[in-house]
Amino acid sequence: MNYFEEALNLHKKYKGKISVEAKMEILSKDDLATVYSPGVAEPCLEIHKNPEDVYTYTAKSNTVAVVSDGSAVLGLGNIGAEASIPVMEGKAMLFKKFANIDAFPICLNTQDTEEIIETVRRIAPVFGGINLEDISAPRCFEIEDRLQDLGIPVFHDDQHGTAIVTLAGLINAAKLTNRKLEDMKVVINGAGSAGIAIAKLLKGVGFEGTDCKPVADVIICDSKGIIHSGRDNLNPVKEASLQYSNIEDRAGSVLDAIKGADVFIGVSKGDLLHAEDIRTMATDPIIFPMANPIPEIMPEEAYKGGAAVVGTGRSDLPNQINNVLGFPGIFRGALDARAPRISPGMKVAAAFAIAEMVPHPVKECIIPPSLDLEVGHAVAQAVYAAAMKERVVS
Repeated sequence: MNYFEEALNLHKKYKGKISVEAKMEILSKDDLATVYSPGVAEPCLEIHKNPEDVYTYTAKSNTVAVVSDGSAVLGLGNIGAEASIPVMEGKAMLFKKFANIDAFPICLNTQDTEEIIETVRRIAPVFGGINLEDISAPRCFEIEDRLQDLGIPVFHDDQHGTAIVTLAGLINAAKLTNRKLEDMKVVINGAGSAGIAIAKLLKGVGFEGTDCKPVADVIICDSKGIIHSGRDNLNPVKEASLQYSNIEDRAGSVLDAIKGADVFIGVSKGDLLHAEDIRTMATDPIIFPMANPIPEIMPEEAYKGGAAVVGTGRSDLPNQINNVLGFPGIFRGALDARAPRISPGMKVAAAFAIAEMVPHPVKECIIPPSLDLEVGHAVAQAVYAAAMKERVVS
């Protein structure tokens, strides 16, 4: 099937993929007077007296804004707000399908950090959560960080969703290869939002007190090679990453970085590695080349080089490391707990819940299928329990 052609025809046929549906019908004057004037005045007055009643009398408790500025859309780059709408509509569909959450695409005609932050603050009363999506690094880090005081969960899925599902896959890959996370040396190629978030999660940055034990070391590479202290071309986020990565302060290329490493995680570009490169890694290495549509190395090539297990970002290959396993259940649990933020403990709980959906991992199945509807329920329960345990609820 030609997915590109089919997608074009589908979007043209339906003129988008989502719509708004009323929860009850208006069949009489009494119905009209109850859902609108004069009856609607009463819930308005109740909310005015007690603002927390907005969760009781409106859709806020089950709505999420999918916010993007179109600056880093899929592998397409900076294509702008209008061109990002089909992706955000698709995200809204996934929220509904996997967590029964009503989500709305909010595509902003600005790429100014201050304007995005201010806009999200102004629309927040309508929504129970904010899912930031496809906003380029390093702006995405500041935007998310500065919105954490909003009183509702604000979650950049490109960062944390990817990191959480990656950790879930790594937990089971470790079981399969008789490793412990805390003994692993990991190389991440790609220092954008996903790469930095994965590195922080694997090193336990901000995750103290959770059940996740940090890996032994993480080396982060960008297009210029290993991020190390001798480089003078690092942005503040990459500079800060040296506080928790590359403990030996190694320099060189990504090919130098992977020598002797247990794990390679790619969130960069396709056709980067070959079988002979995998042979320089530790015995039975774990390879997660997640670039789309072309991975950093194709599974058959990685296995040819001695890989023990391979997971990619593609739906047509085994072990898809897909954010859809994470974000619907994460928001479901957070909304149900009325959590004002998604804490480190909630993220770790989500990762372990995903991993536990595959109790006996094998080479071709270390992570549950993306269409497994039970995953969202399990993640939601784990996130809810973590939120209640931490007393993060409002």
